[in-house]
Order: sequence, then C-alpha cells, then structure tokens
Amino acid sequence: MLAALPGAFAQAAAPTEKDDKPVMLKQPASTESLPPIDPNRFGEKPADEAFGAFQRGLYLTALNLALPRAEKGDPAAQTLAAEIYSRGLGVPINQAEAARWYEKAAEQGVTEAQFRYGAMLLQGRYIPRDKAKAEKLMKAAADAGNRMAQFNYGQLMMVNHPGETGLDEAFPWFMKAAEAKLADGEYAVSQIYANGTLKIPRDDEKAREYLERAARQGYDTAQLDLASWYIEGRGGPRDYTAGFRWMHRTAMGGNVAAQARLARLYRDGIGTDGDSIEAAAWYIVARRAGLAAHDLDSFMDGLAEDQIKQAMARANRLR
Repeated sequence: MLAALPGAFAQAAAPTEKDDKPVMLKQPASTESLPPIDPNRFGEKPADEAFGAFQRGLYLTALNLALPRAEKGDPAAQTLAAEIYSRGLGVPINQAEAARWYEKAAEQGVTEAQFRYGAMLLQGRYIPRDKAKAEKLMKAAADAGNRMAQFNYGQLMMVNHPGETGLDEAFPWFMKAAEAKLADGEYAVSQIYANGTLKIPRDDEKAREYLERAARQGYDTAQLDLASWYIEGRGGPRDYTAGFRWMHRTAMGGNVAAQARLARLYRDGIGTDGDSIEAAAWYIVARRAGLAAHDLDSFMDGLAEDQIKQAMARANRLR
C-alpha cells in the first residue's frame, strides 16, 4: 500500500503453500469497487430527479440534471456528478473531473465525498498528492461513521507508526469498521487478535469469531483461514466437516491456495470421503493457476494413467 494506498486487502491468497499463522495484510480497502448505490451516500438531501434517473440507469440524464444544481453548490448533486465521472457511466471516465466535484462536496461535509477525495489525494494519480489534507479528510469521514474511511484511516495509522505500535493505533478504527460490517475491517480485527500486539493479547477465540464474520460476507482470504482453523481446532472446537465446507467454497470461488488445500483434504479424506480423482483434479486446477507443491506432485506421480485422465477431465469441468 503504502504510499499511494491502492487496492484492497488481498481477496485471494497468492499461489504459495505457507500454512503458518495468518499474517497481517497491509493494503487498504479498495476505492475502485464502489458499493451499491445508497441515497445516503450523496448527503442528507439527495438530488432527487437526478438520483432517480441514476437509479434507472439513465446516467447521462442524471448528470445533466445534477450539474446545474452542483454548480449552484448542492452537495448531493456534486457527489452524484463525481460518482458518474468516476465510474464512467454514460460518459467517458474522467477522474480529474470526479475529483473536482468530490472536493466541492467534501468541503460541505459529505462523508462519502470526503473519503473518496481523500483517497484520491493519497494516491496522487489524477490530482497532486497531498497526504496531510488526505488524512484530515479521511479522519473527518471516519469520525462521521464512514466505514471505508474508518478502515483506511486505520491503515494510515499503520503507515505512520510502523510495527506493533501502529497496529495498536489502527485497531480501534478497524474495530469500528468491523462493527459496521465491513469485511476488510472484520478480517483486520481477526488478524490482530490472531497475532496479538503490545497492548492487545492474542485471543484465538475472538479471532475466529471475526474470521467467520468476514468469511460469511464472501471474503475469501477469511474463508481460507477459517477452513484451516476449523480443521486445526484453533480458536474453538475442531470441525473437519465445517473446515472442508469452507475450503470447498473458497476453492470454488477461485482461491488458488484453497484449491491446493482442498486437494489435500480429498487426498487424505479429511472432512469428506477420500477421493484421489477429485484430489488430483483440484491440484490440476491449482497448477494451471501457477501453484506447485512437492507433496501433491508426489501424490500425482503415484496415480495410474487412467486416474490422471479422469482427473484432467474433471479439472476441465471445474474451470
């Protein structure tokens, strides 16, 4: 992340075979993948006609209706115009123009605009970078309850205070985001509890609770960790069946590390009946994505030619 704060908490594990304890991932919540449209994001008084057109997919109409009101200082219309330019809805993407309108709305206290403009200032890609101003806006939005801003402000605390001190500074903001049901925040909280800090004792039970919260929202790194924790019995009772179920769900979603681990569960009959063909098929899928594991290579070497053919046919159906 760090200087420009792009991207999101990694939503898929990298093709690696490290099964040790979770490590804190250090990217902020994405500013690119926008949440579903909610009138409250545009301020207390949405630009009604323009917003209605926006909801119906009439984006150019929405922009044409919003711009006159935006020019007159309507913060909701300013935010709506910024969203349209940012997404390129009905018009070419124009991040510089989006930034101009986000700035105006941010100055009037629209928390979504404060967050979006703050993120753009941190990135410095479309407008000059201004870290001090960005932090001020991010803090204002976080204080006002914007969960994405809360999470990102927590990440800023980690940047400003490297090491465990930064985690302690970030934790309250991650917790606010988690309590607002932001999956990034839930996962961040789980990782701090899983590893502990100078001030926060390690607590596997709480870590597992927040892993499950994030996993249930479809956060695949949390799903992968949770599956492993169920199988290991970490943070609560061992449950092979639940572990297998979460691993299978994550693998089906495309997580390469989960695909390899699922292959092992099928190979060893953990949480499911042993199935060499299914195990080989999932490892073939993972190999195609670039993951290699010596133990699974050895397993494949021990299969008969007919089993390999069946596994390849099955892998082709799993794509």
